Amino acid sequence: MNRKEFTDSLELNTCPANMDDLLKVLWYIKKDNWEEAHNLADGMPGSIAEWLHALLHRIEGDKWNANYWYKRAGREYPEISTDNEWEVIFSKCID
Repeated sequence: MNRKEFTDSLELNTCPANMDDLLKVLWYIKKDNWEEAHNLADGMPGSIAEWLHALLHRIEGDKWNANYWYKRAGREYPEISTDNEWEVIFSKCID
């Protein structure tokens, strides 16, 4: 999936089934569905999944939990906005 396909998919009411799981988390974040994004991210392996999990807790306002997940992902708590952080993660996940 490329950036345009992802952006176009945000017009849909349901997440495309053929989308990579990391992109699904990002999709649900953009659709303001924190719970579904968190359900997907929770338990996903890998440092990018842990980073997404950290971002979700940052969006939620749970700094303690976000810090836990940033450490698991090998990252520091960021100085940038959550929107900018979403873009950075998205750039690492998209073709």
